[in-house]
Amino acid sequence: MGCLGRVTSTGGITPGRTGEVMVAIRGGVESFLARDVNGGAIEPYTEVVVVEYQPPRLVLVTPLSQET
Repeated sequence: MGCLGRVTSTGGITPGRTGEVMVAIRGGVESFLARDVNGGAIEPYTEVVVVEYQPPRLVLVTPLSQET
């Protein structure tokens, strides 16, 4: 949790649809299935923060605010 990532070009997140993010973790980058923590939409290439991990390979994310 708290790791930074980016929504993939084909993995846009929409309500009711699981998308894909690439997350910087363990000294590399790994792909995870992802959903918006608030149930909304997140466009491809958006930078996100992982809020929760759900095994085996799903993360709940929120867009990284511009102020951060």
